[in-house]
Amino acid sequence: MRGRRGTARAGRGGRAGVVTLASVMLLGPAGALPGQVAVADEAAEGAGAYAFAEDARRIDGAASTAESVPLEPGRTYRSTLPASGTVYYRLELDGTTSAYASATVVPPAGRTASVIDGVKVSVQDGEGRSCDVDTASFGTAGSRHPVAAWAMREISPRRSLCQEAGTYYLSVERVDPDGAGSSPGPWETELTVVSEPPAEKAGATSAPKEWNSASPQPFPGKPERRSGGAGFARATPVGQGVWRDDIRPGQTLFYKVPVDWGRQLYATAELGGSGTGGSGYTAAALDLDLYNPVRGHVVDVGVGYDGGQKAQSLVPLPQVAYVNRYAAVRQVGAMRFAGSYYLVAHLSAAVADDFGDGPVPLTLRVRLSGAAQDGPGYAGESVPPDVFTVTEEEDREAAAEDEDTGDDAAFRALAVGGIGTGTALLAGLGVWTLVARRRAVP
Repeated sequence: MRGRRGTARAGRGGRAGVVTLASVMLLGPAGALPGQVAVADEAAEGAGAYAFAEDARRIDGAASTAESVPLEPGRTYRSTLPASGTVYYRLELDGTTSAYASATVVPPAGRTASVIDGVKVSVQDGEGRSCDVDTASFGTAGSRHPVAAWAMREISPRRSLCQEAGTYYLSVERVDPDGAGSSPGPWETELTVVSEPPAEKAGATSAPKEWNSASPQPFPGKPERRSGGAGFARATPVGQGVWRDDIRPGQTLFYKVPVDWGRQLYATAELGGSGTGGSGYTAAALDLDLYNPVRGHVVDVGVGYDGGQKAQSLVPLPQVAYVNRYAAVRQVGAMRFAGSYYLVAHLSAAVADDFGDGPVPLTLRVRLSGAAQDGPGYAGESVPPDVFTVTEEEDREAAAEDEDTGDDAAFRALAVGGIGTGTALLAGLGVWTLVARRRAVP
């Protein structure tokens, strides 16, 4: 796991520290032999490129706000980020809807990286005051791969800044504290902006202080083959169940899980035996990240690897609820809306040093608990439409069918027993089996 995020928020408390593994060793390129680095580089280069959205519009970031080009909610853009300096984009926002901007950076694969090298994004008002800031880094894996950071202009009764209609700016820059630079050239970036209308009725303005925070047993069953996508726009849909793929050193796989209002998401990542007979240990071999429907980072977990079976689970998160946005802890606030949540798995290029560049078995165990609830009732339409809802009829039908199967009773008993005394949030489990549309990856 990475311990890789830093956040500053106007009018809010500081972000809670990211969960870390006590056994994670910060392995940098200085400790690797030249031959080992070359093996990792070659493996990562062959792992496949990031799949940008097909309809992404090419734009250039500006060196100053005066020359910035506008970003429209609901559209996807493709741009570049220079090795140094900040680039700006313009946002024209009204005084009623919240806006969420995300930047996914795609550095060249197959090179080592600093633990804290990455990207920083912020939304600023016309006077240069910060509305929100977020950073994302490559973390202890030491291998460059696509990461996303997000920032927002949020309309909230608990905020004083950034509430008026007007011109705002999204700034994007590299994070390179030591000045060495993990790569001298520009990075490709994918930019998105999503708008969220206000709720029809004013409700509670405080986040829930308690939720079911016990970890259930990972979802049981035989894995079903489901190839991961190569980008957010090409993420493979999965539901509750056990999903299997192979992942190569340096490769990043994307999956998306529909999570309705009131439901909790649990996920476990497993690495299987390499079968190559290699030896060694990579402390941060696999990084599993969870992103929300606007590509906002929620939480991540790391899996160490010694060539044998290893597994780790994401920390338990609260059920999806509108009032989560009022939480002081950012990972709770990120669970603020329903929609497609993204599970992004990256296998460090360093795994090739000890176990070769062949694929490693990857299993994702996804569990959803709690009954779906009504949303907040928006006074308007989000842009793009339905981004904060679970609308696929086949998803709901599959869940209803699986709840009627004989195996469901066993799942319920296992889930309730694994959560703790007096808790029955997992009593209504259904297996969401989605029909994955396998898309060709360029």
